[in-house]
Amino acid sequence: MSGRILVADDDRSMCELLQAGLARRGFEVTWRTDAAEALAVMSEGDFDAIVTDLNMPGTNGLELCERVTANRPDVPVVVITAFGSLDTAVAAIRAGAYDFITKPFEMDVLRLTLNRAVQHHRLRDEVKRLRRAVTESRGFGEILGSSPPMRRVLDLVNRAAESDATALITGESGTGKELIARALHQHSRRHDGPFIAVSCAAMPETLLESELFGHARGAFTDAKTPRTGLLLQASGGTLLLDEIGDMPLGLQPKLLRAIEDRRLRPLGENTERPFDVRLVCATNRDLEADIEEKRFRADLFYRINVIHVELPPLRARDGDVLPLAQHFVQHFSRVVAKQVAGVSTAAAEKLLAYSWPGNVRELRNCIERAVALTRFEEIAVEDLPEKVQNYRRSRVVVDLDDTAHLVSMEEVERRYILRVLEAVGGQRTKAAQILSLDRKTLYRKLERWGVSE
Repeated sequence: MSGRILVADDDRSMCELLQAGLARRGFEVTWRTDAAEALAVMSEGDFDAIVTDLNMPGTNGLELCERVTANRPDVPVVVITAFGSLDTAVAAIRAGAYDFITKPFEMDVLRLTLNRAVQHHRLRDEVKRLRRAVTESRGFGEILGSSPPMRRVLDLVNRAAESDATALITGESGTGKELIARALHQHSRRHDGPFIAVSCAAMPETLLESELFGHARGAFTDAKTPRTGLLLQASGGTLLLDEIGDMPLGLQPKLLRAIEDRRLRPLGENTERPFDVRLVCATNRDLEADIEEKRFRADLFYRINVIHVELPPLRARDGDVLPLAQHFVQHFSRVVAKQVAGVSTAAAEKLLAYSWPGNVRELRNCIERAVALTRFEEIAVEDLPEKVQNYRRSRVVVDLDDTAHLVSMEEVERRYILRVLEAVGGQRTKAAQILSLDRKTLYRKLERWGVSE
């Protein structure tokens, strides 16, 4: 079996020897005498396996192995060293090495090891390809949308599902953050494990700590029986921490420690327990603004924001409103056993004109109401809520023939800033970026205009 091999060894003559010997055995070899250079080459090309010396100046073989395992776990690493010992072998395997060979070695022994490594790499690629094919064939369940913003989200979810990295899902209320979290779980290797969701909002710190970490009997006044925390209950699966931005500040360092160590200590116990979950967090808050205002820890933010999935508001999903509305019509007509075929043209125009501040959740509620009230086979304008029927987009209109309605530049600025803020769902950090304003400047303007959060 041939394959593309990357060799990292600070001894140039060893690199040349390996290149010549492996080339005769059908391998294509690229080599570098510096581990950092080898990592750079790896990022530019696709290799089936890596062969690295253990002892090198700067980044050594174990560090290179750890970096490859973290960033490209599908590429096997074979470690070669003249300093063979059980401790060295264990260190290499812990660093993620596929195999371990001591010098001096026979080239044919290395060939057999690399044949197995290349086969391992290609099998993993095939498994990923098949999983992707199955994922695409069964779709994303209740997540509907073919607009470019949603296609980008679903593509990211598809790729992120292959990883166990912590994910942060952000977006306005009603955009479907829990559905995305479930999709991450259902399309991952953990899909047979549990999916557990817990809201961090409006829950006292002690109660939330007990929910997450568990407690021993007698840990506090009402702890009459021991409780297994959700981090342990979700072992082998996924835990969604919804409204993570509302987690009490005092609990955040304990969560950070647990995520980093993959161990937890239940309330009232003296021993730590390991746990194995894929952590997904969700929020509609501006966490970076919360960090500046000391309401959220920066270190926890960076730890949970490994993969960021930002859900677009419904008003930014051109082309998705009517397909979603039709889906909800079909769903609720079955629920209430009514023959409702769809949405009339006039009602569709109203749905398209409305800005949907409550996003998909508001659209769903709107259609549920309309299906329940309609007397026709199609939803009519009169079946829609009044705010949808009577909605008018806000615009700044300048009539040059009527100077009485002209306004000052400050008023134009105020109206435009408030319109941008409405368009991004009140996310002040994003609004400041669009307006090219310092966030504190934006806050001062809003405070002057009497705009509260």
